[in-house]
Amino acid sequence: FRTMQARLQQTQDALAQRSFTAMAGGGMVSVEVDGKMQLKRVRLDRTVVNPDDIEMLEDLIVVAAAEAQKKAAEAAQEE
Repeated sequence: FRTMQARLQQTQDALAQRSFTAMAGGGMVSVEVDGKMQLKRVRLDRTVVNPDDIEMLEDLIVVAAAEAQKKAAEAAQEE
């Protein structure tokens, strides 16, 4: 049982070191999360930053973050 716990901990530690990136808006928004699905970085293309259309930018960030978290969750499931 302890061996299994140690192996699970090693897998979780290895996943935490990985990063998962997803993009939205044709690459205008990029989001990176770690293996624990914690948001690490958001990158925005200057052309997507429009003060008159903040809602679109917010939506793109949410879409990219959700996709990056999905990738991290899938990797965790595979492990």
